Amino acid sequence: METNRELDFIMNWLSFTRIQMNITNELERVLQEKHQLSLNEFYVLLFLSQTPDKKLRLQQLQNMVGLSQSAMSRLVGRLEAKSCGALERQTCQEDRRGIYTSITEVGDEQLGKAVKTFNEKVSNFLLNTDLEHELYSLVDYFKK
Repeated sequence: METNRELDFIMNWLSFTRIQMNITNELERVLQEKHQLSLNEFYVLLFLSQTPDKKLRLQQLQNMVGLSQSAMSRLVGRLEAKSCGALERQTCQEDRRGIYTSITEVGDEQLGKAVKTFNEKVSNFLLNTDLEHELYSLVDYFKK
């Protein structure tokens, strides 16, 4: 039989995951609405923008974002399409089987606008007094 402490732990964990899920869902909605980007597309642009030469192998991106190979290929294809032009693919010169994806100027501009929206939305969520109280309660609980 579980103790009250064990059940409290589970309930607090579920509360924490609910908060994260609500923020993620709202980010997905607002990024799609304002920038025509999914949250995963946003992450791809972000990860690429943070590399020194603004490119990564598809497999690296797939691991960073947590998508399957086919899902990552479709996502990159959408961002590469002429209507978007945020990414471009290049074959690796050393290993012809390797494919790199790089962010374009268009992608950098799109990311810059989306970062502002992302930061505003997360800040607004975190400054919500009910959420702030709930987060402090969770932190206090897990410290015990």
